[in-house]
Amino acid sequence: MAISMYQASVPVFARALQVLSGLLDKGAEHARSQGQDPDALVRARLAPDMLTLAGQVQRASDSSKLALQRLTGIEAPRFADDESTCAQLQRRIADTLAYVNSVTEDQLAEAQAREVVIRFKDFEQSFRGDAYLLSFALPNFFFHITTAYDILRHEGVPLGKRDYLGPYR
Repeated sequence: MAISMYQASVPVFARALQVLSGLLDKGAEHARSQGQDPDALVRARLAPDMLTLAGQVQRASDSSKLALQRLTGIEAPRFADDESTCAQLQRRIADTLAYVNSVTEDQLAEAQAREVVIRFKDFEQSFRGDAYLLSFALPNFFFHITTAYDILRHEGVPLGKRDYLGPYR
């Protein structure tokens, strides 16, 4: 049985965004248990030239919604990238999830063969829809999810692989 573009995108993005929300909750809970301000985590980063936790959440949000926009042609919501608290990051994840979950199988029916062109700074690449999803969109998305996890671990949040993988039904 073949897997559809819908199956390879919407539920994958949605599940990982829910996991990201859970990671943020655990980070905030840990900070509070240590007598620290949970919102300080939002500014944490692994290295001076890397994005903060907020930046990682913003990019995970953007990469999921823009992937679906590029694959369907349906405009994704735009966010200001001005989150400075854990609650604001959670709101962004919730808003992203609302968009991701609004995309239907029918809207992605032609996405496999759709041409997707990525342009930013000095990079330009043209993809067929399925190659874009599998070789660019999903790896980019998971890079930011993983880096958010890594920042939280670096800040002492007791997370493990099962936290990253999330719950299963």
